[in-house]
Amino acid sequence: MVIGLSEELRQPRSQLLSASSDLMTILTIVVPFLGFLAAARLAWSHGAGAAEITAFAIMYVLTFVGVEVGFHRHFAHRSFRAVRPVRIILAGVGSMALQGSVLWWAGVHRVHHANSDHSGDPHSPLEGLLHAHVGWLFRNLDPPEWRRRASTLFRDDVVRAATRGYYLWALAGLLVPSVGVALATRSWRGLLLGFLWGGLVRIFLVNHFVWSINSICHRFGSRPYGTKDESRNNALLCLPSLGFSWHNNHHAFPGSALNSHRWWQLDLCGFLILALRSLGLAWNVGNASGLKTQDKRVITEAHSVPSGASFGKASATYRPAGARVQSRL
Repeated sequence: MVIGLSEELRQPRSQLLSASSDLMTILTIVVPFLGFLAAARLAWSHGAGAAEITAFAIMYVLTFVGVEVGFHRHFAHRSFRAVRPVRIILAGVGSMALQGSVLWWAGVHRVHHANSDHSGDPHSPLEGLLHAHVGWLFRNLDPPEWRRRASTLFRDDVVRAATRGYYLWALAGLLVPSVGVALATRSWRGLLLGFLWGGLVRIFLVNHFVWSINSICHRFGSRPYGTKDESRNNALLCLPSLGFSWHNNHHAFPGSALNSHRWWQLDLCGFLILALRSLGLAWNVGNASGLKTQDKRVITEAHSVPSGASFGKASATYRPAGARVQSRL
């Protein structure tokens, strides 16, 4: 084993990084899945208690909000501004989802919007639904230009701190529900159940629902806007994704902090952003107003999304009469 390790250390650094990334990807996918199976087996044989289910629900909402409101709408698209404590919390709980650091996540997402469903898109279902869902994690973890597109975030001290502390936040995302359920049940068994439900099961479901946006929401659903990609609105995913799945709306108006363009389109993350604004904790909330989504409209998205201050603005060179994008960044 020592000889094998020595031989491995003599490989080019890029090969070592690739092997390390593949290992982390496998662990991120496989370990939560095994935890999900173990929790399902225990629930089948012994039932599931209120403490662990509550821990799961709380951690699910917190980490999904961290990814969607924080990583996605705030840091990647800068569709709203927020006070520093809110930004720190969003970056931290998003890191607990175990989807990578906020710096990497936002940079890769900007690459996706610049090349959505075209050459250079890290996770387009045009290369297969499985590729868009999880396969890309083994092939495109370091897509070209993500660092350039994330250049503004490299200068953001909140992003830098969250990126440096990524593994501590991820560990906290496992310890908090474990300890919480253990204290609630006053048992060592509660420690295990909290780890399974609030940790691994929650990571498994959050990750797969987020990844479903890359796969399912670029293949199945409605297209009220004729964007230059395959983005879709998928109503079936709106509740578990907290509004993330109104994806065609988002691709038509990426600078909008609100994905709901119709009264019946539930966007819980958008409601949270509006609540933060009403409390004075968020401002400059971008939105698409004057929309009438009952007809098909042509929104021509730019192929190049700048990494500078204009990234949060709508990447549309044409907007129909009556549709106005407000994004004061």
